Parts: sequence; structure tokens; C-alpha cells
Amino acid sequence: MTDEGLPVAPHDARAKPELRASDEERERVVEVLSDAAGNGRLTAAELDERLEAALTARTSGELAVLTTDLPKGVAAGVKDVVRLDFQGGSAARRGRWIVPRRMEIRAVGGSVKLDFTDAVITSPTLDVQAEVRGGRLILLTRPGIEVDVDDVAARGGRVRVRPERSPNQPIRLMIKVSGEAHGGNVVVRPRHRTLWKWVLRRPRP
Repeated sequence: MTDEGLPVAPHDARAKPELRASDEERERVVEVLSDAAGNGRLTAAELDERLEAALTARTSGELAVLTTDLPKGVAAGVKDVVRLDFQGGSAARRGRWIVPRRMEIRAVGGSVKLDFTDAVITSPTLDVQAEVRGGRLILLTRPGIEVDVDDVAARGGRVRVRPERSPNQPIRLMIKVSGEAHGGNVVVRPRHRTLWKWVLRRPRP
């Protein structure tokens, strides 16, 4: 990782050893960074770089550097709970949508698709309470996002997980899905590549 998009902290040889950062401190910094990206103060590349630095920071000083050039505060646009209730219809969250802390989803004869490829992650975990009846719940992931579906009860439905893994990729978001799939499906997979991306990444002979 380069440091082109990161502020530089002043160095003082006489400074005392810094305190170790806590998980709570890291979460607060992630919220500030996500809020800044949502307001256009950080580009997508800068956000990704600073989020990685925040999640791997060891001291409070390392965290403080990441927000020195940003307004202080928490992400005002982040919701604690988002509820989606669709019967016979469909809904989708895609692009740079802000991931809440909890989602309650009910899909009856319809489908709900959550695309996390370009989503703004504001918390290290997301709890999803799902009720899928004759419909589908689709979660599109990217490297750094893990999904736990062990608490989903399948009754006449199916639960399929095909995560996209990348070596040495830190986990930025853990999604914990619970509930039931009654005659419906819960699907976790990466987003399909376009034909052009497939051609570019195709091994050369």
C-alpha cells in the first residue's frame, strides 16, 4: 500500500510510546472516513487506502493521522436499521450505497439483491435478519467481505455460498445472516464479470 493519499504525522523523537488502539477507536475512524467519502471529500481509492490503514492500525496515533484533514464527527447518514419488505416485487441496493449496521429483510415471492461491490462500509459487521418465502435474497460480495449463513434455516429452500477470496486480503466486513428460507433461496456470490473483464483476465497462451 502506498502513502500518497494519507496525511503525514509530525515526528517527535521525545514523544512517549503511544497507546494501543482499540476496536472501538477503529470503528469510529471508519465511520468518519465513510462519511467523508459520502460527502465527496475522499475518492474511492483514498477511501479504500485509509480503511485498510484504519483496520490494521496498531496505535491511536496511526488512527489520528487518517482523519487530520477531515471534519470530525460520525457518519450522520448511517442508519442503525434498514427494513426491506417486498411481496411479489424486487429491490436492489447497488453502487455506493451506505451499509447500515443491521438489515431486516422480508422477501415473499420477490427478490432482494444487495450488491456490496462498491458499497460504503461503515462498520466491521452487518447483521441481516432475513425471511425469504418463495423468493430470493442475493448478496454480491467482493474480496474482504465474508458472509456467515450458519444461522439460516432452510425449509424447502436453498442456501448457497460462493465467496470471492483473495490471498492476504483483510476482512473489512463480516455479514451475519440469520432467519429462514421457506421455499426460497439465499445466494451469496461475487458479481459476474463482464465479457470484457473476462477477456482481459484470460490467461495468455
